[in-house]
Amino acid sequence: MNFYIIDDDISILVMLQKILEKNTDYYVIGKATEAEKALTDILLLDVDVVLIDLLIPNMSGIELMNRLKISKNYLHFIMISKVTDNSLKQEAYEAGVEFFINKPINVIELQTVVEKIVQNIDLSQKLINIQSLIGENSENSSSFNTNDSRKQKVLSILRLLGINSDAGTTDILVIYEIISSKNLYFNQIDICEQLNIDAREKKIIFQRIRRAIKHGLTNLANLYLDDAQDEIITEYANSLYGYKNIRNEMQFINGYRDAGGRVSLRHFLDGLVQETDNN
Repeated sequence: MNFYIIDDDISILVMLQKILEKNTDYYVIGKATEAEKALTDILLLDVDVVLIDLLIPNMSGIELMNRLKISKNYLHFIMISKVTDNSLKQEAYEAGVEFFINKPINVIELQTVVEKIVQNIDLSQKLINIQSLIGENSENSSSFNTNDSRKQKVLSILRLLGINSDAGTTDILVIYEIISSKNLYFNQIDICEQLNIDAREKKIIFQRIRRAIKHGLTNLANLYLDDAQDEIITEYANSLYGYKNIRNEMQFINGYRDAGGRVSLRHFLDGLVQETDNN
């Protein structure tokens, strides 16, 4: 796995490289203290994961990410920053950041995040393999590759919900593609037939999805508690969960209820398709 590190503090670059290369499967193939050099290097090198500071000279980390993704949309980003502003973090997530690491850097946290990124890359490859099988059985199925703007929108939503690394993420993406490509609703598809699985396997998949979207409900409720005026949070609350469930989850978090909000696979997956169709 190839890494590139960007930070205006040379000591941070050296420290991150030492931490990463303790794993013999990880290679830091480039480092930079300023954006233009990083942009040139990454466009030329075979990079998988970019560790990037939010505040770098002459260009913000978010702007650099946006420029890189024009040519290399498959890159994975970990943002490192002292910034605690939630609006900036949300903007970074929308731009494609998968994880934030706060400074000062915690070694265990960094190692855990990198492991999750690697797992995400493996999951993406698994998804491509599954999708190729789905596509063979669907005349109208468009390829769900890494350059698909719909997929990028779905992934940005899952990142905002904080579930992009959950075990059910691949299942969500696969079922999303079936629903979207066939122009059907969740209740209209036969998952066992589409994925060639039995009822027991279907139950396991649905349990993984339910755990993931319940995790997302809790995260979204916490975001709503922090900023109830945020239009994006409000939109996702309604389209993916229903405001009543977000409200119940918030009351549960605050200790006013014995149980939180409920999740519905149908509501969530149909809402996910609606969000990407509208954008």
